[in-house]
Amino acid sequence: MIWLVYLSSLNLPEVNQVKSYPNQLPEEQIPFGQLLNDTERSIIKENSSIVRFSKKDIIFKQNTRTSHIMVIISGMVKIYKEGSGHRHIILRIALPGSYIGMLSIMGDQIHQFSASAVEASDICFIDINPFRNIIIENGKYGLKLLSMISQEGLFIFKRLMSQTHKQLPGRIADVLLYFSREVYHSTNFTFPLTRRELAELAGTTKESFIRTLTEFKNDRIIKLDGASVEIISEDIINTLSEFG
Repeated sequence: MIWLVYLSSLNLPEVNQVKSYPNQLPEEQIPFGQLLNDTERSIIKENSSIVRFSKKDIIFKQNTRTSHIMVIISGMVKIYKEGSGHRHIILRIALPGSYIGMLSIMGDQIHQFSASAVEASDICFIDINPFRNIIIENGKYGLKLLSMISQEGLFIFKRLMSQTHKQLPGRIADVLLYFSREVYHSTNFTFPLTRRELAELAGTTKESFIRTLTEFKNDRIIKLDGASVEIISEDIINTLSEFG
């Protein structure tokens, strides 16, 4: 996160780029930067560029070739798997300070899922080749990245297991707890996604998601005003999530 050369010098993939920023960012924004030495931090800076994406812009597309490591500087990003018939499964919401696309970049030369901006987002692109060299030379940094990639994979595995084995109320409870605990760290929040996208996150239809959310409201488990949510009974939500 990271210090910038102009986009033209990096041969970035063709994405909907709104604006680039040739300004330096604080070094402390480099993920796990404390594990890098001055030379390694300098290499990252010199092979990086930041791109501004507007809401709903595609950052990278499933089945395109990988070429850059990506880090979220600001904003919010939706990671999703595209299926047949324009059906999507939202895997997770990525926040500032997160690497995105690492599962594909380190495991294949093809992106296995897509990413788009939920809101205006600044994304830093880092050339993959010098980044790989740093991993080879710096074992502690490489081990930290391996841990991060493993946690991401386990989280996605847990989400998919939830969608497969839990009843609908349990899946909706999981979505509420996800935004409350992982995204906003509050029992009061505003859904950043449309109802259809929320249904894709829960692994259900838009109609079923709305119906179940309304039942939670009528049962006084949550307060709901448009996209604004307040979890009233966290104990009930926890029970629904645990027992599905």
